[in-house]
Amino acid sequence: MSEKFNLNRERLPSHIAIIMDGNGRWAKKKNLHRIRGHMKGVDAVREVVTACRELGIKVLTLYAFSIENWQRPVEEVNALMGLLKEYLIKERPEMLRNNIRLNAIGRLEDLPPDVLEILRETIKQTEGCDGMILNLALSYGGRLEILHALKRIFLDLKEGRIREEEIDSPLFSKYLWTSGLPDPDLLIRTSGEFRLSNFLLWQIAYTEIYVTKTLWPDFDRKELLKAIADYQSRERRFGRISEQINGPREQRGEDG
Repeated sequence: MSEKFNLNRERLPSHIAIIMDGNGRWAKKKNLHRIRGHMKGVDAVREVVTACRELGIKVLTLYAFSIENWQRPVEEVNALMGLLKEYLIKERPEMLRNNIRLNAIGRLEDLPPDVLEILRETIKQTEGCDGMILNLALSYGGRLEILHALKRIFLDLKEGRIREEEIDSPLFSKYLWTSGLPDPDLLIRTSGEFRLSNFLLWQIAYTEIYVTKTLWPDFDRKELLKAIADYQSRERRFGRISEQINGPREQRGEDG
């Protein structure tokens, strides 16, 4: 399938982050309960995780449950927590078999105790896997993450563990929940909405953003490859100009 999109294996994104949006709209279009949309969304998670592992993507971060999602109806929140627990239990053997390490970011202590226990068990059992990192954002918010990092920095300053002149972007990144992970190369948002929804606000400063109208339950391997192909068609300059990356046009055999 990757050949169909002419993907360059040397230019695959190391880290893909996904805002999985559209479960409710998918269900509404089919006159189903919203929870059925979330259930179908889990199938999409399985397919995308498998595809990323087969492609050789190093890190996949999924925005699974935001800090704001706690405001949803209790029935829906309970269903989402149940689906998360079921996913972790069912997929743990697959993660071990496919050398996938589970990681989680967010205010994890907000999760129900039984879900948190299963999450921590899965993280512990897969910690030796080094094929791919599956990073779940749970009870997560980008602003919350930044505030959490600032509080830790202030405490370390107060107690003399760091000096003010040492504070820079690399040090600040170490205080984030994503510490140790590379910043995303590609951010995918499904359902056609053009907003970040409080996701990885610090980390996506230079991330390529891809928005598709496809609703998350319909997002499959083909849609993932399409997003990666679009990513590979772009020139990532990080503030530089094209000539600094590719060399002068005359050196590339182009006319002046």
